[in-house]
Formats: sequence, C-alpha cells, structure tokens
Amino acid sequence: MSLGELYREVIMDHSHHPRNRRRIEDADVTIGLDNPSCGDEIVLDLTVEGGVIRDVAYEGEGCTISMAAASMMTEATRGMTLGEAKDLIERYKAMLMGHDGETDDLGELAFLKGVTQFPMRVKCAVLAFTALEKGIHEIEGESDHGQA
Repeated sequence: MSLGELYREVIMDHSHHPRNRRRIEDADVTIGLDNPSCGDEIVLDLTVEGGVIRDVAYEGEGCTISMAAASMMTEATRGMTLGEAKDLIERYKAMLMGHDGETDDLGELAFLKGVTQFPMRVKCAVLAFTALEKGIHEIEGESDHGQA
C-alpha cells in the first residue's frame, strides 16, 4: 500500500465512521460555522474543566475532507490543555498553508497534508479547527472576564 493510499484510507475511515459525531448536553461552548463557498457546516460543542478539554464533539454536513478533519480533530484534542490545543491548531493550519515544518507530531492529522494540492479544499480541512479556535477564545474570554 502506498503512502497516498494509506492517507486516503484514513481520511475515508474518519468520514464514513466519524468519531465524536454527536451533541454534548450542557456544553460550555457551542460554535456554529459554515463554509459558504462549498456548503460545509459544523456545530462544535466543547466542555472544558480546569483548562483541559474534557469533551469535544460535532455535528455537521459537508464533504469528506471537512467531516474527516472534524473527526480527527476531536480525537486529537480531547484531554489537551487549551494551550496545547491552540498550539496544535497553529501547527495544523501552518501545514495546510504549505509551510514546511514537522508534521510527525500531528498524528493522523498529518494525513490531511495532501489537501494543500487543492487550495479550494483547504477551507474544508480548516473549518472544524476554526470552530475549536473560536470556542477556546470564548472560554478564555469568559475566564478572563470572570477574573477582572
């Protein structure tokens, strides 16, 4: 099996058998986003406790890339601190923007690097991460506001 075939297999597995595709009752933050250029939609639920992502889940409709990226993101970020998640988002987005860098520490998310060959699909691969980023900012804003 070639590396390209492995990439496709992992992406298709997450698309056809999504992880954490559900809603979280009593989520700390719910973020809804869409990609108007292709119709992808996501609603991300996030629960944070003590600065750690305790649960993250999504519902949505979209292309294979968008839904696979959301599934992979939820698996990768559960249990991370908010700082670790922000770092992951930054490294993931840098990878998709074609910046050379180490992708070994991105785990399965590195399989989405091939999206860089299709610039119109990068927005699909980033949608869930943008929702997570907005959710983290909202959580951090609430905790900053509460301490002021």
